[in-house]
Amino acid sequence: MEALTEAAVRNSFVNCTKGEAQRINLPGQLDEIFWEQLDFLGWRDPKAEQRAYIVVPWTDGPVGIVLRRPQNRRGGSLLRSSMCSICLTVHASSGVTHFAAAKAGAAGRAGNSVGNYICADLQCSRYVRGVLKSEAATTMEESLDPAEKVLRLRAKLAGFTRSVLGSEP
Repeated sequence: MEALTEAAVRNSFVNCTKGEAQRINLPGQLDEIFWEQLDFLGWRDPKAEQRAYIVVPWTDGPVGIVLRRPQNRRGGSLLRSSMCSICLTVHASSGVTHFAAAKAGAAGRAGNSVGNYICADLQCSRYVRGVLKSEAATTMEESLDPAEKVLRLRAKLAGFTRSVLGSEP
């Protein structure tokens, strides 16, 4: 992923108002991020527990998506596993969260949304590259090499992005 400026990140959001985008808490110093290791920029809002954000490279420039997660559920079990639908990493149940995103434009203003189960820390890019390891009690061995996992992650992320934009194939 190419490095982004604060203005590029804030201007990328498609499912919130410009005012809301200006108030988003960014993920720290953008110039300290290892952009070359990312397929998307994802972070949890440190001041609003139920909010998270992703910024996805797109053909016409980056697309930012505001995500919401449900209220904290009761403690997860280390014996129970869940799988991220973006990177297919198996986590302990607390390692995957259902995130919902309002659709862009009129559909979102009418209350339409889409959701997906995604790594709670939004670090899918690092899991598929083997930089981070899941703490799940059970894991799934794959025959794909990291480059193939990256391509699969990008395809699944593009599908989610298209569903938010309302341009599903």
